[in-house]
This record gives sequence, C-alpha cells and structure tokens, in this order.
Amino acid sequence: MAAPKPPRRTEVVDLLATFQRALHSSEIGSRLGAEARHAAALSRILDDLVADGTVVALPGHKFRLAGKERRGRDETIEGYLTAHARGFGFVAPLGGEEDLFIPAESMMGALHGDRVRVRVVARSSRGVEGAITEIVERRSAKVSGILRRRGKSAWLEPDDTRIRGPIVLGKGVDGREGEIAIVEITQFPQSNDENPEGKVIEILGEPGEPDVEVRKILMMHGVEEPHPEAAVKEADAFGAEVAKSALEGREDLTHIPLPTIDPADARDHDDAVWAIRLDEGGYRVWVAIADVSHYVAPGTALDEAALARGCSIYLPDRAIPMLPRSLSGNLCSLVPDVIRLCLCAEIELDATGATVRSRLIEGYMRSAAKLTYDGVARALGLTNEGHRQEAAEAFKADLAILREVSNLLRARRMRRGALDLEVPEARVVVDPETRLPTSIERRARDPGVAKAYAIVEDLMLLANETVAAMLVERGVPTVFRNHAAPDPEKMARFAALCTKLGVEFEAEDAEDPKKLAAFAKKLRSHPQRGILDTLLVRSMKQAVYDVTNVGHFGLASSAYVHFTSPIRRYPDLLIHRAVRALLQQKPIPKSDEAMELLREGAVTASERERRAMKVEREVVDLYRALFMRDAIGDLYAGTVMAVVASGVFVAIDDPFVEVLVRSEGLGQDAYQPDDDGLALVGTHTGDRVSLGDTMMVLVEDSSIPRRTVTGRRASVPEREAHAPADDGGGRRNKRASKKRKETRTTEPPPSARRSTGRRPKGAPKGSKKASPKAARKAAKKGKRR
Repeated sequence: MAAPKPPRRTEVVDLLATFQRALHSSEIGSRLGAEARHAAALSRILDDLVADGTVVALPGHKFRLAGKERRGRDETIEGYLTAHARGFGFVAPLGGEEDLFIPAESMMGALHGDRVRVRVVARSSRGVEGAITEIVERRSAKVSGILRRRGKSAWLEPDDTRIRGPIVLGKGVDGREGEIAIVEITQFPQSNDENPEGKVIEILGEPGEPDVEVRKILMMHGVEEPHPEAAVKEADAFGAEVAKSALEGREDLTHIPLPTIDPADARDHDDAVWAIRLDEGGYRVWVAIADVSHYVAPGTALDEAALARGCSIYLPDRAIPMLPRSLSGNLCSLVPDVIRLCLCAEIELDATGATVRSRLIEGYMRSAAKLTYDGVARALGLTNEGHRQEAAEAFKADLAILREVSNLLRARRMRRGALDLEVPEARVVVDPETRLPTSIERRARDPGVAKAYAIVEDLMLLANETVAAMLVERGVPTVFRNHAAPDPEKMARFAALCTKLGVEFEAEDAEDPKKLAAFAKKLRSHPQRGILDTLLVRSMKQAVYDVTNVGHFGLASSAYVHFTSPIRRYPDLLIHRAVRALLQQKPIPKSDEAMELLREGAVTASERERRAMKVEREVVDLYRALFMRDAIGDLYAGTVMAVVASGVFVAIDDPFVEVLVRSEGLGQDAYQPDDDGLALVGTHTGDRVSLGDTMMVLVEDSSIPRRTVTGRRASVPEREAHAPADDGGGRRNKRASKKRKETRTTEPPPSARRSTGRRPKGAPKGSKKASPKAARKAAKKGKRR
C-alpha cells in the first residue's frame, strides 16, 4: 500500500470549495488523508493561498475560500452570547466559526450566556458585525451578587460584571446591605433600556467567607450543585438494584473477577480491569465500563441535565457530579459483589503489546474487589509507603500481569511518539469545619503509587483507541477526542525560550510526534523540567471534541474517543450509545440533521469541559488568596512562569502559589514586553525580567474578590532584612526560612528611573464607538495568558 502523500494546493482549494463553513487546518489535513508529518507542508500551502488571496484565514486557524462568504449581509446565525462589561458582546456560532461582534445598541436586551439568533449587518477586514434578532434560549435565571438597599428599594449588583445589572428586586426582601445573595430572574429585559427583575431565593452570607466565595464562582459560571428535580426523580425510579429484565440479551461476565482500582476516597467507580496470560504468548485484557447509557436515554430529563453539566467538577471541598448520586454513586458504580451493567472491551494482545483482535460486549458483571492505588502499589512492591490493603494483596499475582500489560502498552505508545509531560497541580487541604485552607502544596505522588496509576491509565487508553478504531472501521458517526498538531508560531516562541534556558530545540521538530516526544523525554532530567513542561503544554493546542476525526497528537493516535468515564463525562455517554446501537444492529442516523445535532453536542461538551476547568482553577486561586492573607509582608523565592504586558506571574513552591508582580512592582522603571514576549524590559535601564528567572518577591496583597495574590520584586536590603531570624528557641521563622534558589535572581537595577507623564499603552483617549477589532482588544485586556 502506497504511503500517503502530502496534500497539494489544488486539493486544498477543491476541498474548501465543497464546504459552506470554514474548516480548521487539522480538519483539512484529515479530510485530505494527510499525516502528522505533512502538517508543515499543509501550513505552507495555506499561507501561500492566503497570501495570494485565494483563501481567507479566520480566527482559530480556520480557513474558507475567498469569495465564498459564509456570512453574507442579512444572513442569520445562531450561537451563545459573551457580553462585556462595557455593553457590547460577541456571539460564538454553534458551528464553531469566527465570532460576531455585537454593538451595545444591537444587544436587544440579551444577557451574557443567552443563546441568540443574529443577523449579519456588516463585514470588513476588522471582523463581522451582527445584530441580535431573537433570544432563542435564556441563560440560567440564577445570579449571585451583592445585595444593595436604599430605603424600601433593593437591588442586586451581579458578581459577574458581564451580566447587565442592577437586578431590580421586589418588596419584602430579606438580607442585609452588602450580603451576598442568589437571585432568580423573574423578568428578563426585552430591550437595552430595561433592567432584569428578580427575587431573592437564598442569602449566602458575608463576602470573604470561603463557602460564600465558592458558591459565587459556581453561580458565575452557571453551575448549580443540586440536580433538577425531574432528573432526580427519573434516576430514583430505577431503584437501588439492577432489574432482572435489564440482563436479557446481555453477556454474562460474572466469571471474570474485574476489580476496580481508584483513589481511596473515590465515590464512583466506572471502570474495572482484568488480564490473563495466554498459553501461546500474549495476553487477553478486559476493560469493563459502567453502562450509563442504559439509564440515561436521549431526550430525558436525565440526559438534558447531564448535557447541561457536561462533566463532573472536582473541587478541594466538594464534588459536583454530572449524574444524580443514586446513579453515579450506586446503580452505575461498579461496587464490589453486586450485579452491574457494563460495556466491555475484550482485547487480545501479542507478546509485544500489539492488538491482535478485539470485540465489544454488552454485558453484566460483578466486581470482585475495590482496590486502591496505594494498596496496589504496596502489593506489587512498588512502594513502602502507606498501609497494606488486604484485598490488593489477595490479587498480587493478577496485578503483576496487569502491570506487564501496562509496561508493554506504554512502551509502544512512547515509541510511536506519545508525549509524557508533567504539569504541576496544586493540592489544597481544607478544614472541614472552617472551610479554610490549611495547606497548599505541589501535588506529588509517590513514584511507586504513580506506577499503579499508570496501570489503569494505560488500559483506559487501550480501550479508548480500540473503540475509536472500531467506530471508524464501521463508519459510525461519533464524537472524537481530537488533539491537533502544534501551531508553528507558538512552537517558534517555545524554541526561543528553550534557547534562552540553554536547551536545544528546533521548532520544526514539533511537526514530528516522535521528535517532540524524544525532546520531552530529555526534559525529564532537566533542572527546570517543571517550567519547560508547563510552557510546552501552553504552546500546544487544546484537545476538543468534534465529529470529524483529526487524530490525537499528544497520544500519537490516529483516532481517539472517550469511552471509559461515562459517569463523569457526557461525550463518553455519546460513545456508549453509538457502541450499543452498533452491537444491537440498530440503524444509525447519518442525515445532515443528525450530524448537526452530534456536532452541536460535541461543541457543547468542549465548552462545558472548559467551564469545569475554569471553575476548578478559580476555586484553587480563591483558596490560594485565602491562604496568603496571613503572608502579607513575607518574602518568597519563586520562578517567573508567565510574562504578560502588565507584569509577570511568579510561582513559589511552598506554599504552591502564583504571585502577580505588576510592571510597577519590578522597579523604578517603565517595563515593556520584548519582541518575542519572553521578557519585560526596562525602557531606561535595559533591565530584563524573563521567563524562567528566579525572583524574590514580597507579598503585598491577597485579594479575595479578584482571587489574586500580588507582590513586588524585593530589593537587596529587603532580602537582607528578611533573613531567617532565630526565635530564641533554636527555630527559625517559618516563612522567612523558605528554600530559596539564588541562581539568576533578578534585581531591580539601582539606576532605574520611574517614567511619568505618559499615557499607559492601551488607555482610552476618549469615548467613541468600539469597532470589532478594538472591542476584542478591550475584551482581552487583563487576561492572565
């Protein structure tokens, strides 16, 4: 069979001519049968086509044929509104194309988060402008904010400045001035001149209280903890045990032990694994996954609630499950010694770990044990930490086989170019009574326990790829987990940073998964692996869900889906429905309407995933700000992890917190980003503050509302003044005696001068109507990265 050839210019043009919508560069490559190694050639073709005017480049690496205007004047599109505090907004089309700018006077009373229909009114080089013609679906009616009172009048100032307020409240409102309340909007505005009206449904408490602030974050992102009553009723109606009628037509897998392996505090168990050695060599592996699709049918209240959440959210002090507890923690959970419905991938591997054959099973099972990662690691002799688990010890020989399989699978994946990156995460410990953080540290697993995690991870990846391959082979429309090749421009910036840090890396190597994987492997022994891994991840594209398969670059996989976590991820539920339809030989809809519904589900799932990540990040930042309230005036050593126009973010290790040092806090000079954005440079002194630099910072403020810790670069005298001091009892001040790396510490130059009398870059000169381009700049202002 001939190897795939790089795409040709004429093929790209012909492909774009057949589509009314814009195509992502990775989708173009996929549809033309290009491989990952052809990414650079395709990028050059697209650049040439854009340069000669044949093709138009759109935001988000999407392209369309010039003259093939997707959005002509008076065309109507549908999407979700992102409002700005200054009154204008942007609508993100459901089809994933470029955003439309909506001027304030064309908002038609719509609020942030509304699903709207928009008419295109103008198109220029600055972007597309539209006017809202219809509000298709209103955002969540619940809004949190500060309660304000004046005489008999009361209103709510929304916490989310994107929601146009104030929200007018009726008479007889409980709660005191300044308290945080949740309001339900009872009357949405019909025009820009009207204010929303609402009623108070809950008083949360005083600003600054941990639980109040967490609830504010959830409300700001439209996340509600209780499930809708209709969804809970549907879930409870299934009872506490699997009905005998549900077993009919399913394969009996109860003879396979299938233990679950999870963290000790896991509440739900959606996967179980088993493996045996074959007499002829090789292995047979079973990966059984809870069959959520049996209980959550399309169009039900359960399904609507699951899609609205998209995934479970895990916070330091609570978990917000995608499904009601009666399903997620009981009927769908693979708890030991009870019958549970499952979908199972049975896979035969040869002695090298290559798949020989596989089949998918609609079955039922009985888990033999609930094992923990710590217990598995201890049983296999991978660690001496923690307590032994009796159940894991009983499975010791069987666990050894699972580890053999894991090692084979991981080795194969690494050889084909999968990435193994280590991005630091924060571990926040919260006092259950006060709800205040007691410690924030860099999450670190015992190396032996990490190997136990790898066993399950490798088997889950095997199952996901097996299911993806089967769906592709059968031509079943489905939702893929795509991870496109890195953007060349971002890789060039990363290469420049590597050069600065003395690491050899060519941006072109990122085009080949094997070369990039080899580079990532070299970083494991580098003293600055943490920052390099983090910045490499930031330089890569975000994984998304889509109905068009473009492969998974990070896993070096030609096709990948999420199949193994249907209790906590909605796309896995969609995959289960496709698998069951295939196994039951039911007709699978392939019409344009069916594909559009599937595409919309993929877009929603991607958005919900990003929302969950934002919520989790903001809650961690909140706890960091709460923890650092007692650290004002303390000195810490840290590493510059991000450079933005307004300053730098410095990561300190203990506690694991990021401190924002604004430009004015770097010294008495005016600092501007350099050409490649890797450093801030003093305009008078030439002083450089670069990514990767070590800096001593003095904490000056910890803002709960902004969830930000700020500080300034400490001078030499300040560092000397904060030197560890003996407390008379042979102990040193806890914060002053932090471990400090003195290599390449940046100092404010003594000759630095503060510039005055100049208007800051980007500051408004006066009031005028915002253009789409100017509005986008305004909307991006103040973002961390």
